[in-house]
Amino acid sequence: MSGIFDINLKIIFRTLGALLLIEGIFMLACIPMSVLYCHEKCYALLISGLITAAVGGVVLLLTKKNLKKNIGKREGYIIVSTTWIVISLFGTLPFMLSGAIPSFTDAFFETISGFTTTGASILTDIEALPKGILFWRSMTHWVGGMGIIVLSVAILPALGIGGMQLYAAEMPGPTKDKLHPRITQTAKRLWGIYVLFTIVETILLMSGGMDLFDALCHTFGTVATGGFSTQNTSVAGYSPFIQYVIIFFMILAGTNFTLHYMALHGKIRKVWQNEEFRNFIYLIVFTGLAITFTLTFTSDLPFGTAFRKSLFQVVSIITTTGYITDNYLLWPGSMWFIIFLLMFVGGMAGSTAGGIKVMRQLLLFKNSALELKRLIHPQAIIPVRLSGKPVSQEIIYKIMAFFLIYIFIFAFGALVMTLLGLDYQSAIGASIATLGNIGPGLGQVGPVGNYAAIPVFGKWFLSLLMLLGRLELFTVLILISPTFWRK
Repeated sequence: MSGIFDINLKIIFRTLGALLLIEGIFMLACIPMSVLYCHEKCYALLISGLITAAVGGVVLLLTKKNLKKNIGKREGYIIVSTTWIVISLFGTLPFMLSGAIPSFTDAFFETISGFTTTGASILTDIEALPKGILFWRSMTHWVGGMGIIVLSVAILPALGIGGMQLYAAEMPGPTKDKLHPRITQTAKRLWGIYVLFTIVETILLMSGGMDLFDALCHTFGTVATGGFSTQNTSVAGYSPFIQYVIIFFMILAGTNFTLHYMALHGKIRKVWQNEEFRNFIYLIVFTGLAITFTLTFTSDLPFGTAFRKSLFQVVSIITTTGYITDNYLLWPGSMWFIIFLLMFVGGMAGSTAGGIKVMRQLLLFKNSALELKRLIHPQAIIPVRLSGKPVSQEIIYKIMAFFLIYIFIFAFGALVMTLLGLDYQSAIGASIATLGNIGPGLGQVGPVGNYAAIPVFGKWFLSLLMLLGRLELFTVLILISPTFWRK
């Protein structure tokens, strides 16, 4: 019990206050877009932004004195897990005050789906919402994509708070490549690349015929691998040029941002030498072509159209973006089942994508293959290698534990959904689509469906799965461990 009292509560509240202040500023930043389209409900964004920023500012003032500046591991895990809940609670204000989503449950589901970059929606008529509110909805993707925690790390030194433990808790993947020895500089470089991609994609989408509003919203959903669209038909109604632009940037968003940093500094060969990146690209190309040829021979689609539709869906699902240009449930059974299997893949470690991640699965396959050699040569020491470098057995054990827990939570989530009345296909689709931060699943929550009909308890349960998936399980699960709270 003494461990609870050893936790630095003041620094936890101060950090949460800083993050709420940032969230309030982002809300206020949506007002010009609302005013630009002359909508009378921009007051909802103004009031929401002022309330959120004011609460954050007051908390900062109240925690200013006698502050211990170190964030330990326990404080880091608590801050990261509670942050996504707190910012989602305040993020519901624009939806509720504007009347766009009057139900608190639905508003929270939509908001946490945005911040966790899941893209699962309860909205049945997206185009009926005020554009200012839709812009805030897409903004939650953009902020959550790289992680509001990483953003805060770049400014925490100004508040007298060190941020290394936050970075470690926010990015709990198998590897955490730092671009710079100082964590603050790492965060700034990550966000610099993120902003660069945002600007470039916005310009390209506008050159393809989108207006500024749609271009920004779809860019936010792409670079964050979120998937919220401003259209009821997602991206299906846009030109092939726009769809190919989105495909390209979904691949960039699903790639480790450390590799982008290398590429921007001319180290292209080193990027291709990365084994996870090569397998990520190979998987996209192989599955995309396999589905393309199947659609070409089983339908009257021209090869070019079949290629674009299949590649878009494959990239969107693997990178957990969730944009849709075709109803994959109408494809031959073997093809949409491949799409279902891809929901378990995820992007690269160190990307904005969710899911299990390519690196974990690659190492699991390598370790399984090496077990056969170890059986034949039991005395030999045969390490698993990635990009030519040995991977410690400790990391392999952690990945095996992660995979086992991930599959168990998926199965449990599907069971809960069936108990709530969903059919089998919809239940497994809802479970993996939220846990993997994908958005569209199968059945009634498939590419042309949504989550509106899910019971209230189901929406809160799926919100928990989104949080678990976004923070890669352990960051949240560690909080229910008695050992965590002991001194």
